[in-house]
Amino acid sequence: MKIYGDANSGNCLKVKWVCDKLALPYTWVEIDTMKGGSRTAEFLKLNGWGQVPTVELDDGRTLAQSNAIIRYLARGSDLIPGDSYRAAQMDAWMFWEQNSHEPYVAVSRFQAVYLGKAVSEIDPNLIKRGYVALDHLERHLAGAQFLVGDAFSIADVSLLAYTRVAEDGGLALERYPMIRRWIANAEHVLALPPVR
Repeated sequence: MKIYGDANSGNCLKVKWVCDKLALPYTWVEIDTMKGGSRTAEFLKLNGWGQVPTVELDDGRTLAQSNAIIRYLARGSDLIPGDSYRAAQMDAWMFWEQNSHEPYVAVSRFQAVYLGKAVSEIDPNLIKRGYVALDHLERHLAGAQFLVGDAFSIADVSLLAYTRVAEDGGLALERYPMIRRWIANAEHVLALPPVR
């Protein structure tokens, strides 16, 4: 399997982390999205949306969208709850991540890391909405070790990717003890070095 990704992208790292956790063999193909690497004719044959991550399976089929990819890769593993209700809760968190978290937390980071904006130049609405997402996550984690009870799942992988680097985009994590505890636990499960 080949993973076409940008090593600075949380969405791409999700795929790498799941592969590493499950000991799935892969070759990483670095794509420089800021220099049009995902817009070449060759890449667009793999993914017509022109986005990373994209995986090319050993049989030549391709798959895009980070949460769809990690759900596919983790099938049959303990990263997906066996109970159908718990699996649906996992999916709900992953949909929420793409709709209510990533557009604010990740985009704030994108503006700072990729576009080189000072935190003071980031759209204040992104920061405001990012804090709304973090507030929700903090409330939930006050009553649970991981997002779906006490079992680590790909929902945690999905939310960890940009939450652990939220401060890059001007979102302070100091006021979120439950999130910081969860980040440390998730990093431990995935054998990741602490981000800070």
